[in-house]
Amino acid sequence: MSPQSERAAADLLTRHWDAGTRVDRLPEALRPLTREEGYGIQAQWLHHTSKPLFGWKIAATSAAGQRHINVDGPLAGRLLAEMVLPDGATVPLAGCLMRVAEVELAFRFERALAPRGRPYPVDEVMAAVGTLHPAIEIPDSRYADFCAVGAPQLIADNACTHRFILGPAVTRPWRDVDLAGHAVSAQVAGKSSHQGKGANVLGDPRIALAWIVNELNGLGLPMGAGEVVTTGTCVTPIPVVPGDAVKADYGGFGSLTVRFA
Repeated sequence: MSPQSERAAADLLTRHWDAGTRVDRLPEALRPLTREEGYGIQAQWLHHTSKPLFGWKIAATSAAGQRHINVDGPLAGRLLAEMVLPDGATVPLAGCLMRVAEVELAFRFERALAPRGRPYPVDEVMAAVGTLHPAIEIPDSRYADFCAVGAPQLIADNACTHRFILGPAVTRPWRDVDLAGHAVSAQVAGKSSHQGKGANVLGDPRIALAWIVNELNGLGLPMGAGEVVTTGTCVTPIPVVPGDAVKADYGGFGSLTVRFA
């Protein structure tokens, strides 16, 4: 795709983001046919922020999630600073199609990992990490039927990125914790309880983190110092409606709350 087509596709999607509206799919002339073309469009989203890139998210980190949206592997998306909210925030659901909350573990990089000709192993990726954080993602899509458009268009749509809550850095020692076995839970006040664990994220959040570093590596993109990566939901996505309050409990890693209006 030409840079002009990538920019036009990104502009169309971000107009729908701003308006809270939907498109069936990208017009044929602007439609990516490969993951690489999808990432080319996604990169143009950076023209719609005046702030440094906050970080990255990973979508479809479970086999069930991949089947649900008809993709064959995870997808990377950019977290813009304008998408990030504090603990206790109220998220309006007007115009939100997905209406789910996802309980996640996130990492902030202390030093950059530059593109190179060989993959980064998990140990090397983790050595570049500074802090671990609890997080909640509220994803959404600009497509009316996000299960039908395929991976390239979902990537172009910033991998269903919408709103994101990042908790404070975990203060207890965590590097020797079995993150795959680490239990998390969430309660929708007065309605339901949900349980999960780190293994639901590509088998281990550390593995997911290495996946996205190498996904960017393959695209010739760095993982920047200070950038945050949220690694995917540890619990089945939690349906929410206006008036709900979700409290996520990460055990020794803390807790987060989000309300919906």
